[in-house]
Amino acid sequence: MKAKFIAATLATGLFCTPLAAAEITVLTAGDQNMVDYVNEYLGPLFEKENPGAKVRVVGTGPGDAGSQKILERFEAQSKAGVAKWDADVAVVHEKFVGPMVEQKFLDSYRSKIPSGSMVTRENAKMALGTNVDGYVMPMFNSQTALAYNPALVPNPPKSYDELVEFVKKNPKQFGYNGIKGGASGVSFVMGWIYAYGGGDAQKLMNGPFEEGQEKNWDKAFASLKEFSRNATMTPGNAGTLDMLSRGEIAIGPVWVDMFYSWKAKGQLPPEMKLVLPSPGMPGQPMHYVIPAKSPNADLAQKFVALATSPKVQAEGIVKRFNWYPGIDAQHVQANLDKETWQQLFTDISPEELAKYGKPFPIAPYNKAILEAYERQVSN
Repeated sequence: MKAKFIAATLATGLFCTPLAAAEITVLTAGDQNMVDYVNEYLGPLFEKENPGAKVRVVGTGPGDAGSQKILERFEAQSKAGVAKWDADVAVVHEKFVGPMVEQKFLDSYRSKIPSGSMVTRENAKMALGTNVDGYVMPMFNSQTALAYNPALVPNPPKSYDELVEFVKKNPKQFGYNGIKGGASGVSFVMGWIYAYGGGDAQKLMNGPFEEGQEKNWDKAFASLKEFSRNATMTPGNAGTLDMLSRGEIAIGPVWVDMFYSWKAKGQLPPEMKLVLPSPGMPGQPMHYVIPAKSPNADLAQKFVALATSPKVQAEGIVKRFNWYPGIDAQHVQANLDKETWQQLFTDISPEELAKYGKPFPIAPYNKAILEAYERQVSN
């Protein structure tokens, strides 16, 4: 009954009375599987390792809206001067971490937990142009890559340049969804601009934003329009995978976790493979954060430390969801059986993931690129 009361109180936007010292509340954005993960796996494990502790999880909803609700909760409690907030840990999308840090809503805790030193990837330091170093621990990393059928593509393109040549020789065998219906196509377009945008890709990823950068992209979008004439347009993330499964296309950008989930369910031929082309394609993490006014900061740190430990990253993140771990992969390998490790890291090695896994551009550049695509490629 108490758990229902807490969930109902949070849902209506009212502030909860701070919980007992041994009881922590976890807010999580994302689909229901994120709530189930804490309820069914992570929470019970934490309670077992910390006798007397209790974990309560509240889902705030899928997509950006779920993270927006968490940001608004922190903002409301900060403005109200609430001494202890109604959450101890939150799981949020990357784009919301920067505003939380800038408004001083978060605790800088990463250096205080053992797994903090196991993260070197840039997205744990910069979140779409904002320095968040110390304030976040990635729960997992989602990544896009090119899926392909080796029977049709025996020598897969390992770079955007090689992909351009492949499409010239094999028209309509590459498929992507443009920027509609799924972020795998958006990721491919961002990678194209990183490769051919005629500017500093690091500035697109990390800022600062400068007006007038669009003029640097004209040549890239002209070449992408020509490239797309020889491509097959798919109806979305699932549509690309579906067309790959039926042999209607031979190669296309996909989310890696979706790719492996489809293979596990028999929806893709088992021989299908992945390649992450240079200079890279974007992915994105979800982050564990601890509010600055967490009622139980010590327990919160213990919770995130467990959630980002090599054992839990292996069992909970890799095996359960086919996500890439939030901590660096080499720390997870010893906790994975050979088959699982080979499934996730044979096609794309940890070194390739670190080198070619990129963040999305910062928000104003992201918006400008999508608008330019609509003007110059879609029309």
